[in-house]
Amino acid sequence: MTCPLDLDPTVPDLYELLDLSQDASADDIKRAYRRQARQHHPDAGGDEETFKRITHAYRVLSDPDARQRYDRFGDDGTPSTRGNGDPFGFGGAGFGNVNDVIDAFFGSAFGGQARGGGAGRRNAPGRDVLVGVQLTLEEVVTGTRRDVEVDVAAACETCGGSGSASSGGASRCHECGGAGQVQRVVRTAFGQLASAAPCEACSGTGRRIEDPCTGCAGEGRRAEQRTVTIDVPAGVADGNRLRISGAGEAGRHGAPAGDLFVEIRVEEHNIFERDGRELYAEVAVPVTQAALGGTLTVPTIDGEDAVVPVPAGTQPGDVLTVKRAGVPATGGGRRGELHLVVRVEVPTSLDAEQREVLRSLADLRGEELQSSGRGLFTRLRGAFQR
Repeated sequence: MTCPLDLDPTVPDLYELLDLSQDASADDIKRAYRRQARQHHPDAGGDEETFKRITHAYRVLSDPDARQRYDRFGDDGTPSTRGNGDPFGFGGAGFGNVNDVIDAFFGSAFGGQARGGGAGRRNAPGRDVLVGVQLTLEEVVTGTRRDVEVDVAAACETCGGSGSASSGGASRCHECGGAGQVQRVVRTAFGQLASAAPCEACSGTGRRIEDPCTGCAGEGRRAEQRTVTIDVPAGVADGNRLRISGAGEAGRHGAPAGDLFVEIRVEEHNIFERDGRELYAEVAVPVTQAALGGTLTVPTIDGEDAVVPVPAGTQPGDVLTVKRAGVPATGGGRRGELHLVVRVEVPTSLDAEQREVLRSLADLRGEELQSSGRGLFTRLRGAFQR
């Protein structure tokens, strides 16, 4: 890499400003600027003019094109005025001004004073609250209404949530000037470092209650147990969460309340299993009915009976369907189906007359009833010998 040409001896070399060699990588430049900026930032007790120069050096050397021009033709040392009127020219690099660069590198450690303070965190909304509700499958199908007990911080009735005993409300914090944070400068072996911390006097809000309400000690809220009525729509599933806006904890000093989230838990059913909108159950069909066909009366999740046709020749594992006897879509849409998986029941005890009837049926069908002396293994052995 060539050395800069025709440099004014009064203008410091940009590489020297950042304590870099001319073959420094982009990461080297970034680390060097971070180190120098911490040391020379005005908020850390550094010299403002020096800080401007190292910022200008970083702008030039971190831009490949600008760095190439500098290596070839040099630099007059004057910060450019390009880019949103910013004297350091960071507009073209995606930064509105030098404070944006500082924030990008160091977060808010220098940002508050560099921008003239700020409003701090103010009063954030209250926390969201999560509660669980256990439902039966029947309640899922029909929808239901539940009352739940919620322990929350609710707005203080004495002060209306303001936290103030009078109508004065909150005023600007004197400790931080309303910024919500205080700046601290620490001397280290590497120089002075500035940091920002939430103001303890106002808890980072930037505002204080001078005449706190005796009912809530100035918080604007008090702990209470509240009963919330929840309308659970039909079709919800295990793990779903319902959101009730503004039913969570109240915010401090009149800030908006958080939300209440209700997590649904569905109990297992002893008959039906759910898969989305579909319900499944096992149904026992007598062997004679499976062979001859007929109808079967089965219970549904609604507690009503449904009559299901059983086709002749129904086999174990066949599925009989009851239309619109499943679970509705969330909010009460079209219902799914009830699927009945057939289990054919074979009688385990027969009297003499029933045995004779079955033997007659076997004769009519030409089915040979094997004796116990010629079982499965005997028949298999005979098959291999042929």
